[in-house]
Amino acid sequence: MSDINAAHHESNRHFYDRIAGAYDLIADSNERAARQAGVQALGLKPGEAVLELGFGTGNEVLDLAGLVGPTGKVAGIDISTGMLGVANRKLTEAMPTTPIDLRVGDARQLPFADRAFDAVYTSFTLELFPPADIPTVLSEARRVLKPDGRIGVVSMATVLPGHHASALERVYVWMHRHFPHLVDCRPIDTEGVVSAAGFRIAGVTNLEIWTMPVRVVVGRR
Repeated sequence: MSDINAAHHESNRHFYDRIAGAYDLIADSNERAARQAGVQALGLKPGEAVLELGFGTGNEVLDLAGLVGPTGKVAGIDISTGMLGVANRKLTEAMPTTPIDLRVGDARQLPFADRAFDAVYTSFTLELFPPADIPTVLSEARRVLKPDGRIGVVSMATVLPGHHASALERVYVWMHRHFPHLVDCRPIDTEGVVSAAGFRIAGVTNLEIWTMPVRVVVGRR
């Protein structure tokens, strides 16, 4: 890992530690519908094992647990100890019957065995990584998936061919380019990076948040 990418990783970790307690107020009202669309697109069944990359404050951990039930399993990894603390408090209050294993760690080096999960889910996380790291994250996701397992990715997305970026998106991209410490993520070619990682595209849904494109992509191993 380059020094630049290592510094980016540490910067993200400190940023999310600082805002963990307020994250739901800052972002969840805008992102929640898209996150839930990604969860539903995975088509989870009772008894399945699912891993969330970047579980944040744990809202989708509880959604995933409700779908796989007490015979299933939910695991999660996040860079932020602050986010883990918030998520654990929610789990304590909700008392789900599904076994849940949340850890602080690096999605580029997942601490899970090969072919351990039926599905991997991630939302508004992949675009936080430097472009050079995205294939590594997706390769790790593919490694831990069972044969024909699926991945669900929700992300800010590049503009579809034939469309034009909204004024807000142009400002957002400009802010990310010039002030990445304030605007930490940027649109990515969601379908393209998932396909390039060796997944067969099984579904694509186009959404938007405040005129900015959001894409839900499901791929199969």
